[in-house]
Amino acid sequence: MKPAAARRSRPGDAVAPGRGQAYPFERKPAPAGLWGDMDMAKAKVGIRASNGALTLVLHRGERMCLIGMNVDPAPADDFVGFAVEVRSPKSKVFWPLRNRLAFDYPDGEGVTGFRQHPTVEAPLQTFRWIHFPQDTHEGTYLYRVTMIHMAPDGALSKGLSATAGIGLCDETVPGVVDIGFTRNFASSQAFSEKFPDEATRKLILPASSEDGLAHDKSKAPAGVYDFLGGKANNLLQRVLARAKAEGATLDVMAFDLNEPDFLAALEAVAKRGSRAAPTLRILIDNSRDHAGPESAESQAAERLEAAGAAVVRHHFSSLQHNKVLVLREGGQPTLAIGGSTNFSFRGLYIQANNLLLFSQRETVALFAEAFEIAFRGAAEWEKNPFKDLWHALAAQPGLNIRACFSPHRNGSDLSLSPVVGAIEQASSSVLYAVAFLNQDTKGPVRKALDRLVERPLFSYGIANRKSALKLVKPDGSQGVVDFKYLASHAPEPFRTEWGGGAGITIHHKYVVVDFNLPTAKVFAGSSNLSFSGEEGNGDHLVQIGDARVATAYAVEALRMFDHLNFRTRMSAAGEAAKRLSLKKPPAAGEKAWFAPFYEPASQKARDRELFSAM
Repeated sequence: MKPAAARRSRPGDAVAPGRGQAYPFERKPAPAGLWGDMDMAKAKVGIRASNGALTLVLHRGERMCLIGMNVDPAPADDFVGFAVEVRSPKSKVFWPLRNRLAFDYPDGEGVTGFRQHPTVEAPLQTFRWIHFPQDTHEGTYLYRVTMIHMAPDGALSKGLSATAGIGLCDETVPGVVDIGFTRNFASSQAFSEKFPDEATRKLILPASSEDGLAHDKSKAPAGVYDFLGGKANNLLQRVLARAKAEGATLDVMAFDLNEPDFLAALEAVAKRGSRAAPTLRILIDNSRDHAGPESAESQAAERLEAAGAAVVRHHFSSLQHNKVLVLREGGQPTLAIGGSTNFSFRGLYIQANNLLLFSQRETVALFAEAFEIAFRGAAEWEKNPFKDLWHALAAQPGLNIRACFSPHRNGSDLSLSPVVGAIEQASSSVLYAVAFLNQDTKGPVRKALDRLVERPLFSYGIANRKSALKLVKPDGSQGVVDFKYLASHAPEPFRTEWGGGAGITIHHKYVVVDFNLPTAKVFAGSSNLSFSGEEGNGDHLVQIGDARVATAYAVEALRMFDHLNFRTRMSAAGEAAKRLSLKKPPAAGEKAWFAPFYEPASQKARDRELFSAM
C-alpha cells in the first residue's frame, strides 16, 4: 500500500484510502431523522447510532466530544480500524479527523509528532477518541464513523458506517451550572505546532509570581492566552463583564492572585463604589508566600484598597484556599463561581483546572453566605455552625447538588466520607484527577483510590506526580498517570514541548463516579480532598448528581489521561517511537490489533464496552 501524502488536506478534501490522492467529500445534506430535533441533540449528554454490528455513541464534553465505538461480535481479522469524519455546524461537508500513525511512511521517515494522516486512510486503532475542535461553534456536530478493512494486497475498503450528531457549546445544565475547563495544552504537540517559537514562549509567563501584575501580556504570542484559558477563562470573563455594570457588586475569595487583567477588572468594579458602599469586597489569602509586601497578593490588596474596595486578609488555620466569585445584581446574588482555578497566570493558562459557574438561586445564595461568614474573619468562621454541614441545594429529577465548606471543627470525616463511600460503592467506573494525591499518604480518599487500582472496575486516575502511587492495574494496564512533556530528549521527529514553567501542572481536584448510570455523581471544588486541607484550609467541596455534569468531567479525565499517557509511552520508547505504525491484518499465528479489547474482564475490554454503551 502506498503511504499518504505528507501534507495537510484542505477542509473539503480527503485522501483516498490506500492511494494518496485527493477526492472531494460527499456534499450531501445531513440525512433527515438521524438525531431528531436539533435542540434535542444539543440538550442530550449522549447520542447513540448503530448499523449492524457497529455502534457509535457520542458523549458531550465541554467543547469536545468523546466518540465511543464498538463492534459486537468481534470483527474479522481484516478490520484495521475506524475512520472518523466530522461535519461542524458551519460546514457543509465532512472532513476526517487525523491520526499520528499510518501503516507505512515515505522512505527514511517515521511517525511525526502531529496528526497529518486522515483517518480515512490511517484509521484509528482504538475504540474511543476525543475530538477537541480548535474553534467550537453553536449547533450540531455531525460525526460519521466507518469501519475500514484491508485486503491481502494492502488495499483499503469501507465497511459498516454510522452517523450521529451532538451539540458541544451549550450550557452544561441550563439555569443551574456551566462547567469550564482550562485547555492545559501548553505541553502538547498541538501547542508546539501553533506556537513554534521557543523564544516567545518565555514571554507568556512572568519571571516570578511576584512579577505577575506588572507582566506585559501584549508581548506574548498573539492569541496564546485565549488558546490556553479555554472555556474556564470565558466563563470568568462573563461574570467580570456583568460585574462592571451599574447596580452590580462583586464578592471575591482569592488564593493565588497575579493575573493583571483580572486585577484590572476588579479595580474597575471597585471604582464604581466607595468605602461606605463598596462595590467590591475581597478576601485575599495572606499565608506563607502570600504574606510579604512584595507578593502579588499584597500588591493586589494595596491597589484594590486604593480603588475603593473593601479588602480583608486572613488564612484560617492554614490557607484561604477558595477561588470564589459571587455576583450581585440589584442587591441579589445571581451568579457564583467555584472550582479549582486560581486567578493567576498558572491557574488560568498552564494548569489543568476546572471552574463551575452556578446560576441556580439556592446554590448562589449558599456561596454568598459562605463569603459573608469568611469575610468577617477566621474567628467568626470557627464559631459558626455553617461549616459543619452538608448543604442540600437543588433536587429535581436526575439532578441534586450538595456543598460543604471547610475548615471543619470536627475533622475531615464530614466532607470526605461521602467521597470515599462513592468510590467504594462504584459499580461502573471511577475517573479522577487529584493534584496532590501523591503527598496525601494517609488520607481516606488516597487510600480508597489506592484500593481502586486493585479492583475489577474501570478506572483511570491523574495526579501531578506519581511518586508513591499505585500505578498499574492487575492486568498490566496503566491505572494512574502523571504530568510529563516531551522535552529536549524527546524522540525525534516529535516536536520539543514546553514544560510550562516551574510549578505544578495538574491542579484539578475531582472524582467522577459511575458517569454513565442514573447514580452518576461528581465531587469537585477547591478542596484538595485531603484530611489536612479539610481541617486547616478555607475550601469548598461540591457534590453534583447529574449525568451531564458527570460526563463533562469524565471526558476531561479521559482527555488528560490519554494526553499524558502518550507522552510517557513516547519517552519510554525512545528511538523506537519513530518506528511506530498502524498494524496490518495479522499473519498466521499472530493476533489482530483489536484482540486485547476482547479479552474478558480486561481494562481494555471494559474501556470498549463502557464508552460505547448508553
